[in-house]
Amino acid sequence: MTPREAYLALNLLPRIGPIRVRRLLDHFGTPQAILGAKQRELIMVPGIGEDMAEQIGDWENRIDLAEEERRIADHGISLVTLDDANYPGALRTIHDPPFLLYMKGTLLPGDAAAIGVVGSRRTTHYGKEQAKKLSFQLARAGFCIISGLARGIDTAAHEAALAANGRTIAVLGSGIGNVYPPENQSLADRIAENGAVLSEFPVLYVPDKQSFPLRNRIVAGMSQGLLVVEAPVRSGSLITANQALEQGRTVFAVPGPIDRPTSEGCHRLIQQGATLVCGAQDVIDELGMEINSLGLEFEPESLFASRSGTSSETSLTSPEKPKRQIELSEIERHILAELEQGNATIDSLCEATGNHAGKVGAALLQLELKSLVKQLPGKYFTKAS
Repeated sequence: MTPREAYLALNLLPRIGPIRVRRLLDHFGTPQAILGAKQRELIMVPGIGEDMAEQIGDWENRIDLAEEERRIADHGISLVTLDDANYPGALRTIHDPPFLLYMKGTLLPGDAAAIGVVGSRRTTHYGKEQAKKLSFQLARAGFCIISGLARGIDTAAHEAALAANGRTIAVLGSGIGNVYPPENQSLADRIAENGAVLSEFPVLYVPDKQSFPLRNRIVAGMSQGLLVVEAPVRSGSLITANQALEQGRTVFAVPGPIDRPTSEGCHRLIQQGATLVCGAQDVIDELGMEINSLGLEFEPESLFASRSGTSSETSLTSPEKPKRQIELSEIERHILAELEQGNATIDSLCEATGNHAGKVGAALLQLELKSLVKQLPGKYFTKAS
């Protein structure tokens, strides 16, 4: 049995978890040795009682390793273990790193320059717009955007990173063969082409209340810092923020209207010492030294507003320099022409342009970031005034 197969077998056993596996590895040395150990030897390891020792000793009768291997092959998944060189370095430093990750896509060395972006599933228009803007700018600057593929802020962050032609990684609270929420399957496919989709759960694992906090520790653990865009006081995003703090990561928070419950969580984080974020430059200023130590260089002056509030866009429209011509793709021009006739939904724009929803959505995001289009309540879009 190879180490990969042994790690996979351990991962399929219920309730064993990464902390117990680490203790077992410290004692036995290799995953194969763990599976080959006798029950009396297993019980000697702290945290391994009789029930767990019996489960490990009887592993061949408790799991279907061959069936899981077939699922992995059918879904085009690869496995990354603690022994592999491409295992995320930052994730190794947390106290309970997953010993095995299922992956679609690729992990690159530059992904170490990562920022986690999280927030409410039930987001407001304001929250979604800030997530899009900040994620787009940070991705353009070279950050890998890491999030959890959930509805709301997570989805906006991933889509913005893709629109910026940047890197993004989705960490699932379900199995890769059972993407949740299901409407984000096409987004997961696009992420796998421009980054990676990761999960520590078996291929067809159905998400539950315990799997999402486990997912969140990976989002925080892979990131140099965590950006909370919008969250109520009782929010999984605040749990992720606490995990990030425990892992020694920098936490950022976007302020919102003081009378909205959806902003209370971010305001609480700011009161407790999180870095207030008004723009992407705030993140770069805080993390720039850490990121540059990883070999990534930024050119923030060409992308973001300076501390004085003067942006590169403003300087380009000054009398000394001609106004920059905004470049538009064919589909962006087609969408703007359709919006000349009035407000429209994504569905109607798909029909008018003859493109699928993913392509139209990406084009609309680009137009929003170019301040040419605005999203209205009810998922309608209009030309910006």
